[in-house]
Amino acid sequence: MRLKFILLGLMIFAVEASFAQAGLLKKMKERAEDEVVQGVFGNKKKKTAEPSLQQTTSESQPSNNRGGGLTNTPPNVPANIADAGSFFSSGDYRESRYAVRQAILGIEMEIGQNVLDGLPRSVGGLAMSADEDKVESMSIGFVGLTIERVYRQGDQQLKITIGNNAALLSGVTMYMSSAEYASSTDQDHKQVNLKGHPGILEYDEYSGYTLSVPMGQSSIFIAGGINYADENEIMDAAGEFDIEKIKNELGEQ
Repeated sequence: MRLKFILLGLMIFAVEASFAQAGLLKKMKERAEDEVVQGVFGNKKKKTAEPSLQQTTSESQPSNNRGGGLTNTPPNVPANIADAGSFFSSGDYRESRYAVRQAILGIEMEIGQNVLDGLPRSVGGLAMSADEDKVESMSIGFVGLTIERVYRQGDQQLKITIGNNAALLSGVTMYMSSAEYASSTDQDHKQVNLKGHPGILEYDEYSGYTLSVPMGQSSIFIAGGINYADENEIMDAAGEFDIEKIKNELGEQ
């Protein structure tokens, strides 16, 4: 009898180690535990556990169904510049550096918003999704400003990403200049030209077309198209964007 209970205990341990599905594991574990309890105490049932304090309080707590969320307010550039000078004069270099970062972040957010405002509101019959407009910046560092806009109609989508962003640009420039790219005969990517700017057009059966066009020294234009008929259609869509205007707004030469 003792050996039987030991084996049942080992079975519980093995089941816990073998199954990742929590619901199934719980049911099997409880069944094995019931058999052990019945073997030791006869047909006495396990005492029903009292509801925990957490269960009791959660039933009486209301769930949140109102609230406006957080506002996305860019840093105040003049105020942060003034703070940076004041902290620097007092010798508080840590706070001065933080204020400088906030000022730069505010400038980049303003630049990003200006770029968004200059983009078309519809492209090839696809309307922009205003709720998905995005401007992000790390202010100072290896990764900088990133701007996104999405156009969508039915199952067709065009996502535009504009980056004053070394991380996005470096991979494309290295790929374009590599010997592997120059000698490649693969049909999933090719070199193209968008309004005088060389770029790479790629195709993937899952994600569709991706056009990457470097702009100047540190910026890049990326158009991702889902359910476009062919490369001509995605190139025509990308051609509706004013690359030179975007370059100028980002301060590129």
